Amino acid sequence: MKVSLGSDHRGYELKEQLKKFLSEAGYEVNDEGTSSSSSADYPVYAEKVALRVSSGKSDKGILLCGSGFGMCMAANKVRGIRAAAVLRPEDAALTVRHNNTNILCLGADSVSFKEASSAAEKFLGAEFEGGRHARRVNQIKELEAKH
Repeated sequence: MKVSLGSDHRGYELKEQLKKFLSEAGYEVNDEGTSSSSSADYPVYAEKVALRVSSGKSDKGILLCGSGFGMCMAANKVRGIRAAAVLRPEDAALTVRHNNTNILCLGADSVSFKEASSAAEKFLGAEFEGGRHARRVNQIKELEAKH
């Protein structure tokens, strides 16, 4: 599975830890930046990861900023993206199963590496359940096309 990672300066250290963790777990990891803890604007990196996922160059994406919320808002502006900011690792799987989420957003200020790596594993290992959830995801796609 191909996974793209991105962060701003506040998520940089956790992104680097996750990059190593995921690579060692056998994922093909693409790092879209940032490349240091110097101040960086999160929308730039959210767009890079979201475009890789929406184009099919990556299967999934993981974005990190201080809260996870800014990255989530920015990524969701790209057509075809269903990003979710989660606070608990178990929600990372739930959002895939029910919402077919393709980008996970995490807040580096509020999750430890242990929690982030657990969330990443759950997110990448989960599968969309379809059924009644497919109808709702299709409604989201219709909203996206309409507006």
